Amino acid sequence: MTETHSSRVRGDSGPEVARLVASRALDVPDFPKPGVMFKDLMPLFADGEAFRDVIDGIVAHHGRESFDTVVGIEARGFVVAAAIAYATGVGVVPVRKAGKLPRPAYAASYALEYGEATLEVHQDAFTAGHRVLVVDDVLATGGTAAATLDLVERAGGTVAGFSVLLELSFLGGRERLAPRPVHALLTV
Repeated sequence: MTETHSSRVRGDSGPEVARLVASRALDVPDFPKPGVMFKDLMPLFADGEAFRDVIDGIVAHHGRESFDTVVGIEARGFVVAAAIAYATGVGVVPVRKAGKLPRPAYAASYALEYGEATLEVHQDAFTAGHRVLVVDDVLATGGTAAATLDLVERAGGTVAGFSVLLELSFLGGRERLAPRPVHALLTV
């Protein structure tokens, strides 16, 4: 078994949901570069019942009435955000890689565990005080998440919560985001 598929799983929504995520995650060595162990959650997305269960877990954790919009971080976060938005009847806003948005956007650059990147959100994505749930597939070093949370606030939104399917705790992302709360369905 890989670390992700360990029988000793934990997550912020309990062991049952954590086991579900762990059972569908695949380790892909040396992707996107040598020495990186990529956690592939596509098998989870492809399993309709399992995917519904994890989306329901995120919605249950935050509560349907606690946010007005869901932000998905490029690219797998789009899948999670769209499903949550649909399940709760709210809108979805993408946070994209630089140069992908057609209107004026705020930008934030940050370091990844294997390089650097820039994210953007439209300047008019939120009205003042708009409550925003931010979601992504994996929390690693926290650079992507921190940049996104800052972008939401710069664009006028209020971060109502942050959820991921999988947290790689050994990379310290949760600590980097403190004091903001992090909700992870599976923590390894």
